[in-house]
Amino acid sequence: MKLIFEKSVKGRGLSLLKEPDVPEYALSEGLLRKEPLDLPEVSETDISRHYTSLAKQAHGINDGFYPLGSCTMKYNPKIDEQVASERAFTALHPLQPEESAQGALEVMYECSKSLCEITGMDDFTLQPAAGAHGEFTGLLLIRAYHESRGDLKRTKIIVPDSAHGTNPASAAMAGYTVVNIPSAPDGCVDLEKLRAVCSDDTAGLMLTNPNTVGIFDKNILEITEIVHSAGGLCYYDGANLNAVMGIVRPGDMGFDVVHLNLHKTFSTPHGGGGPGSGPVGCKSFLSSFLPGKTVVRNDDGSFAFSVPSDSIGSVRSFYGNFLVVLKAYCYILSLGASGIPDTAKNAVLNANYLKHLLEKNYDMAYGGICMHEFVMTLEKIKHESGVSALDIAKALLDKGMHPPTMYFPLIVHEALMIEPTETESKETLEQAAEAFTQIYEMAVKDPEYLRGAPYNTPIKRPDEAEAARNPVLRYIPEK
Repeated sequence: MKLIFEKSVKGRGLSLLKEPDVPEYALSEGLLRKEPLDLPEVSETDISRHYTSLAKQAHGINDGFYPLGSCTMKYNPKIDEQVASERAFTALHPLQPEESAQGALEVMYECSKSLCEITGMDDFTLQPAAGAHGEFTGLLLIRAYHESRGDLKRTKIIVPDSAHGTNPASAAMAGYTVVNIPSAPDGCVDLEKLRAVCSDDTAGLMLTNPNTVGIFDKNILEITEIVHSAGGLCYYDGANLNAVMGIVRPGDMGFDVVHLNLHKTFSTPHGGGGPGSGPVGCKSFLSSFLPGKTVVRNDDGSFAFSVPSDSIGSVRSFYGNFLVVLKAYCYILSLGASGIPDTAKNAVLNANYLKHLLEKNYDMAYGGICMHEFVMTLEKIKHESGVSALDIAKALLDKGMHPPTMYFPLIVHEALMIEPTETESKETLEQAAEAFTQIYEMAVKDPEYLRGAPYNTPIKRPDEAEAARNPVLRYIPEK
């Protein structure tokens, strides 16, 4: 398929913009380009056909099963999008007076209260723009807390080896030394290893529960107690909250700080790169350190912005991605008190049903009941046939399915992480299992064929090593 630049014909064009109704503003000479911007010259029909063709080649949730594991929301109710598109919200300006934006402030206030109730926290900031940004913000709260007490020797953050890669990165950015601890054979935190590394230099622990291999840690209360006994704080990575929301709360597990991925758990699309939202909640003893401006209700019922007394300062411009928060609040209201735990239960049910169907042919990294996702290891299949997890994932493309997450977490060799989500039907899960079964049978009978997959997609298997080492990131037209 040609790039739109390659379809350009000099002199061809279209007129979609209205004549301006304001005077033309002349930029100073120093700000102008020396050469005209090189844009494609195409007709309206060319543009329409080009992007329609591109859309047909993309695979999304509207096309088929999308079991990509961990941290990727798949369900985005259209009503949430509709509400967030209302001009009463989209036309607001972040600098307009508070009294003229009371509806928006009320949304922020009520959404924060709902998130507090769901997580067991006392306060929230909506300012962080994404999950990793929320991690960083939460760690700054932990650092501010220790510094406020003059406890400057606490320089280490404990991170399990199954953690998301952003956890150690965020801890390092916050100025901490990362202490990595291995998982126990059951995929949970090794309590003895945790006790061994906890000391008076421990600032905190970063953990998600259920963890990255889809297991709810049965020792979670003991884990948080071990860290608290050493004087550290416990940080909850909310990436997997959709498996337990409305059923158990991080605050009740002993966590002091939590970040949420609204694009993961509360219906906001994020798979294309943004915008996201990573609100951070905390227990009351950390509230004074929250960043930016939080929303408070005045005695007369009106709403206003307030800066926490010991705030770490803003972590983003203005108040966060407001329309993303609005979508999340719509989702919470539409589900209600009964729908939120039902969603979590369905996510767990779907994952366990698909796991049951697949374990007839595929080895699971960990046995027993999983939560919202599970991890398979294809180490045995690769040893016997040479077919890798990558080959299986590529073959799924020919079955009309998006592949699951590959080679993560790193503690599982030849890993495929599968998350069917709560919205898929029993029939879809059975069709997916049949596709996996057919691919397994092909791995036994004709492994060479699988190593060439996919065969029916717009782009066949690329040279991924070459693409990573020598990426072509821009189009340079011929002169």
